[in-house]
Amino acid sequence: MIKVHHLNNSRSQRVLWLLEELELPYEVIRYQRDPKTMLAPKELRAIHPLGKSPVVELDGQVLAESAAIIETLTERYDSEHRVSPPLQPLEGEERMRYRYWLHYAEGSAMPPLLLSLVFSRLKQAPMPFFVRPVARGIADKALSSFVGPQLKLHLDYIESELGQRAWFAGERFTAADIQMSFPVEAAMARAKDGQRPRMQAFVERIQARPAYQRALEKGGPYSLLS
Repeated sequence: MIKVHHLNNSRSQRVLWLLEELELPYEVIRYQRDPKTMLAPKELRAIHPLGKSPVVELDGQVLAESAAIIETLTERYDSEHRVSPPLQPLEGEERMRYRYWLHYAEGSAMPPLLLSLVFSRLKQAPMPFFVRPVARGIADKALSSFVGPQLKLHLDYIESELGQRAWFAGERFTAADIQMSFPVEAAMARAKDGQRPRMQAFVERIQARPAYQRALEKGGPYSLLS
């Protein structure tokens, strides 16, 4: 039995979704974030030293990192290639794009989103009144001079890519779309400009999938980077 150590409002929601797409049986072990710090509970460290989610137990092995989990599960269980490209040819366009987006999601897309969240929260954090102007000034400077431009660069890039093909790896849905769902949903949850209709359409398409809905039922309420 596959065991998913699932933290609420986290990347582990993607793993539940993948397992639903593959129609595999699994067990969900739930953890709740600390309501004040929003950090994972220390109990997760008993499963993996970093104490983060997703973590999956598979045949006595502990797997961490979303992309590694997705690659392992699809290679082992997706023999019909319902959500992954055929292994051969290794350098085919769909497989190259698939591999790229699996790793782009966390390696490139998430850092500016997380920095935006951190600096935005810093502006609202409780602190002595005499420190507040300095902290807010630093946060505003970081957001305007570095984080904001980087975030725009990546979101414009994603919007452009979705304009060239229906899904990230090509013309059919794959696990690359599952992996990219977290940064895209997070970006659209915080977006105020309404200038990325292709990203919004992507979110609507994935959220309409039956497997996505089943994963929500298993994982519980899901609120991203708010």
